[in-house]
Amino acid sequence: MIPIKSERDLEILRRSGKILAKIMRQAEGFIRPGVSTAQIDSFTEELVLKEKAIPAFKGYKGFPATVCTSINEEIVHGIPGERKLKEGDIIGLDLGINYEGYFSDAAITLAIGEVDSRVKKLIEVTKKALFVGIKQAMTQNHLSDISYSIQNYVEKNGFSVVRQFVGHGIGYNLHEEPEVPNFGRPGEGPLLESGMVLAIEPMVNMGTWESEILSNGWTAVTKDRLPSAHFEHTVAITENGPEILTN
Repeated sequence: MIPIKSERDLEILRRSGKILAKIMRQAEGFIRPGVSTAQIDSFTEELVLKEKAIPAFKGYKGFPATVCTSINEEIVHGIPGERKLKEGDIIGLDLGINYEGYFSDAAITLAIGEVDSRVKKLIEVTKKALFVGIKQAMTQNHLSDISYSIQNYVEKNGFSVVRQFVGHGIGYNLHEEPEVPNFGRPGEGPLLESGMVLAIEPMVNMGTWESEILSNGWTAVTKDRLPSAHFEHTVAITENGPEILTN
């Protein structure tokens, strides 16, 4: 069953999303060469707690940190540590919070200084793919219309979408029904209804779509070790169209 949120639920989810968006902006301002991913994690956790929210990832199935920090060929679930950012890197920040029992989730990918032109395009295409997908999050569309639009846009631009990891429903819990793949044929899956809330999150690779999990049991990397980018918003489906809660 896909949970349908009431107007009261959506009011609190809007506050949760607004707080998360504020934290992500502040975290983005902290990113620079020489900063370690552990420092990013500590800074971000302080911001979350200051907003009287709870880090949603920390302790989730044993994940040890507040924010996922995925660098270069790391797709998702990068664990913060002593590694320092350097010029030419890209980093994906993925953060979820629990605010008054309501969950929101967002991700961005940032370039550290100057990066290769194709890497820059990878980031731009992934970000645009998110909004292409969100545009399809409307009542009477099928779930796979989101998936197809993302895959079609990404592949037309010469990149590939990750298959092993997908978006998800969100709200009362961090992960709810349905899964939201970034690939598929249009016109399939459940019809979208007002009150559904989805975490839509294209993960896009420069080369092959195939991935592997590192020995830490969490971090996913591209099989060919080429760069990957990730963007995510929490989106409510309404009678007036998609509403981005983490904008």
